[in-house]
Amino acid sequence: MTKTIRIDGNTIPFEEGQTIIEAATAAGIYIPHLCHHPEFTPHGSCKLCTVNVNGRNCSACTFPAMEGQQVLNNSQELKADRQKITQMLFVEGNHFCPSCEKTGNCQLQAVAYHLNMLDSHFPHFYAQRELDASHAEVLIDHNRCIFCNLCVRASQEHDGKEVFAISGRGINKHLIVNSDSGLLKDTDLEASDLAAHICPTGAIIIKHTGYQVPIGERLYDQHQIDQVSLAAEQSK
Repeated sequence: MTKTIRIDGNTIPFEEGQTIIEAATAAGIYIPHLCHHPEFTPHGSCKLCTVNVNGRNCSACTFPAMEGQQVLNNSQELKADRQKITQMLFVEGNHFCPSCEKTGNCQLQAVAYHLNMLDSHFPHFYAQRELDASHAEVLIDHNRCIFCNLCVRASQEHDGKEVFAISGRGINKHLIVNSDSGLLKDTDLEASDLAAHICPTGAIIIKHTGYQVPIGERLYDQHQIDQVSLAAEQSK
């Protein structure tokens, strides 16, 4: 007998061991997220995928699907919370889309559009964090890091390396690299590594490739993030 959950009133089948976001994705239902990736260990850091399960809020990327669950994904309360989270991510770092090379390919920007985020609402921090351009092929702009841990997990679980880690807590949290100098050039990162390409913002970018695809012709210029996300994850 097929096991099912209900998401916003729709009956959704799931397989044993699937999380709510995995079951939803398989059924063509988009749950906004930034730190989730189907290939890596769930992390639950961005909280954008928060859903309400039987009256309790939880992260859809870490919470297992179980028979009898009543899941709310598109309530006004959840939409408002997701919009606030996205606004806080924008003001915590320096995410100035018109001047960012990642614009049009940025998941944070695309999620903001999806959530109809019209302004930042909160005062900007105008953080002044270091830029590490020491590597011959890869650059880190720490002002754009949202601490999703995707580069950390990609380096460990896919590339078989330990290039990245997150250090500190709260306002002191920051991305670090595994080298005595603390510089990217002294790590074993290669431009072909998945960790160099998986960043959802413009924090980690490949050098010498800027604006090869014109603005207006980039991924999220052409497609909504829910369409892109569902197509990518269902193809895994």
